[in-house]
Amino acid sequence: MKRRGDIEGLRAVAVLFVLAFHAAVPGLGGGFVGVDVFFVISGFLITGLIVRDLEARTFSLADFYARRARRILPAAGIVLLVTAVAAWLLLPPLRVADVAADVFTAALYVVNWRFVAAQTDYLAADRDPSPLLHFWSLAVEEQFYLVWAPLLLVAAFLARRHVRKAVGLVAALVTAGSLALCLTWDGPAAYLASPTRAWQFGVGALAALYVTRLGRLPQAVLGTAGALALAWSLTISESGYPGWSALAPTLGTAAIIAFRSPFTPLLSLPWMRAMGRLSFSWYLWHWPVLVLAEAVAGTQSWPVKLVLVLAAALPAWLTLRLVENPVRFSAVVAALPRRGLAVGTAAMTVPLTASLLLGGATAPGREAVTTAALATGNPAAEAPTVDAAAARSDYPPSNGCEVELTATTSPSCLFGTGKDRIVLIGDSHAGQWFSMARRLAERRGWTLEVLTKPGCPLPALSVVDPRLGREYRECTAWREHALARLERESPPRLVLLASLSAYASAKEITKGWDTTLARLQRLGAPLVYLRDTPLPGIDVPTCLSGGERCDFPRSTGLRPDPLADQIAAGKRPGMWRLDVSELICPSGPACPAARDGVVLYRDDSHLTDTLVRRLAPRLERDLEDLDLIPTVL
Repeated sequence: MKRRGDIEGLRAVAVLFVLAFHAAVPGLGGGFVGVDVFFVISGFLITGLIVRDLEARTFSLADFYARRARRILPAAGIVLLVTAVAAWLLLPPLRVADVAADVFTAALYVVNWRFVAAQTDYLAADRDPSPLLHFWSLAVEEQFYLVWAPLLLVAAFLARRHVRKAVGLVAALVTAGSLALCLTWDGPAAYLASPTRAWQFGVGALAALYVTRLGRLPQAVLGTAGALALAWSLTISESGYPGWSALAPTLGTAAIIAFRSPFTPLLSLPWMRAMGRLSFSWYLWHWPVLVLAEAVAGTQSWPVKLVLVLAAALPAWLTLRLVENPVRFSAVVAALPRRGLAVGTAAMTVPLTASLLLGGATAPGREAVTTAALATGNPAAEAPTVDAAAARSDYPPSNGCEVELTATTSPSCLFGTGKDRIVLIGDSHAGQWFSMARRLAERRGWTLEVLTKPGCPLPALSVVDPRLGREYRECTAWREHALARLERESPPRLVLLASLSAYASAKEITKGWDTTLARLQRLGAPLVYLRDTPLPGIDVPTCLSGGERCDFPRSTGLRPDPLADQIAAGKRPGMWRLDVSELICPSGPACPAARDGVVLYRDDSHLTDTLVRRLAPRLERDLEDLDLIPTVL
């Protein structure tokens, strides 16, 4: 297939979109659609090559995958290897362990599914971004072609003399099916999964198959419309994407490729073509450079981010000149498919090995720091050690009671067989108190009922969930179901409620509490509110694993809690509050991350279960003193 300069220039547009998005350049918030542009271009070029060889009866799967290996894997392998080494040198051990897993799955081109699982899991969703997050798109592309090439080969074999028609039918069916999934799936899977992105390759494939027929249509008008649609895509919100809005950049890109317009010569300018040739390596390098730089120096302003992603052009150029082009255009490697496959295997094996070594380097000994070291900066000080690695997985043993992202009901989470019961209700900031609530119930022969949903405020608020990228309708449905369940059941002896206090403004939160508390108070049981605990705003175990001082400012950690303040002022009759803020964060300018050998947080906002167990006797005494529960000796 003849090299088209305008498509090389379109690659430049795609990578500039992505760079602008990741640099947070104002007004270019839709730059993430640059990945969609890459997908359409890929579908157009690769399908065109496959169909040409199928029609000539020269297509070979071994040769196809050898070409893919030469084109993609060496440059990607270099970036993975360098990122692994840089992470080992620059990041705290616990984050290094995360990067090791990312390198491993990225080298196998399944990292998109790892990110789907991590972003769906509320226990991991708030961790720092991976320097390899952008490898999801490479994983999607390689998964697509792993299926696409054999599928077209089978279609051509069955069709015999009607190869183009058969391939067109397959492309149409795959595109329609994938688009249907794209429009129905929610959350991270919709964005990162290969089944929901395959239709964009399919659109490019259809353009390649029918580009000659499309030539009869008004070229300038449709090409210009495509360019305008792509430009408009820069205004698209990431919320709820891809969905219907992905049609604009996808069809716009296909139109730019298929129809010549006044913009076509601009894309073919020499400097645009040169940037397009650099685009693959530049895409690979820019995100690790940005993430690792911010991990060392902290979050930067958009001009600094822009400088960083532009500076990534230097390692990208070196990779293009020293790795990508020499391997891709090597006559020796291209002579036999097995040589290209061997190069690709080596390019995968090296980062796979590095990831295993990297994971082994984060030994527990590097993750143990001392309380005294945190307080004084003296690593030799005598003090109990805290295990940062253990703290990260120090969850309440509530056996799945904190329901998943898309659930709208809670299972029957009952602990104990007593006639009387305590109810624990709220979001994950309520769920963190499970061990304390269970202690109260067990010591009195009562039953504990748990109704908790992470990321779902107990006050009646409408929130947008960042993992779903849309209004969290499941939260509203779950809250209604939980309250209706309590209204149907026998009255509890005590209701413990808690919720993150940072979902909305104080006025909105107060209004939301009015609605929820009106229903809870009709249950006739004492309502005890657990004031929201101090929020570190940093991943505490990861920070501690690097031996850093991980205290956080009291002024930002102790956020206002409207409901707690109203109860304290006597404005919520029939309600009581429990407040452990002073125990967790004694008076002073900073709140500690660890005390008395205990890591206080398992992430950036939730208490470790070890700390909750330590606090449980104190909270039990407070409830006894308030005469809300019988005293047990």
